[in-house]
Formats: sequence, structure tokens, C-alpha cells
Amino acid sequence: MVILYRYVPSIPSSPAAADTIYRYLSATNTDVYDYDAIFTGDLGRVGSRLLYDLMLDKGIDISGKHKDCGVMIFDESQDVHAGGSGCGCCASVLCGHILRNLCARRYRNILFIATGALLSPTTVLQKQTIPSIAHLVNIRI
Repeated sequence: MVILYRYVPSIPSSPAAADTIYRYLSATNTDVYDYDAIFTGDLGRVGSRLLYDLMLDKGIDISGKHKDCGVMIFDESQDVHAGGSGCGCCASVLCGHILRNLCARRYRNILFIATGALLSPTTVLQKQTIPSIAHLVNIRI
């Protein structure tokens, strides 16, 4: 699912994540409470707040279930604003925290949404919209 949004450096891939989560919940006729956690990465603190707002606009509150991989990795004292690398944060958290908790049966059903901006030096210089992407995987044991 690719969503385009206007280039604003502080806005990460939240629109794509919100749309993907909403479509998945609708297609599977499930609710956020059917999942132990909903992971995104890396929206950061800025993008997570935007994700909550976008989901609330659709009548869904994910704030109690959402965990952002970038927020989990970076300390608040680090000046990362909207986060770091979505693919790097997702891979690190999946291979560490998530798999460890799945093996220990603390998580039995999660949504894992890898997010990212499809950046190009040309697009940024032209002040065009930056496409963002979100891939959702439902992991159940």
C-alpha cells in the first residue's frame, strides 16, 4: 500500500501505516484488542502521535496496543525527532524483543508493520510528495 503525502521533513510514514492497519482490520473483521501488540517502525514519537490521530479519525484507538520500533531503540535524550531507519529498527526489534517474547509466549498474536519513506534525492529537491509504504504481517503462534 503506497500513500503519497506532501513533503514535510517532520512527517514520517504514518499515513501509509494508518491506511494499511485500517484496511487489514477491516478486511479481517478484527479489532485492535484481538492483538497483543501492534508494532510499527520507525515512526518515532512524532509519527506515532500522527498515527494515533489518523486512526482516531477512522474511529480506532490503537494507542494502548501500539509500540514503535524506533521509539523502543532510541532513548529520549537522543535527538532523532521523527526517527531513524524503518527497516533497521524493524529488523532489530523483530530479531530481538519480538521473537524473544513470542518464544516465551508473552506475545501470541501481533501485527508487525514495517514502514518507510521511498526517498529519492531528486524528489526531495523538487519538493514533490514523498511516497511512503507500509507492509503488514500478522504473526500468530
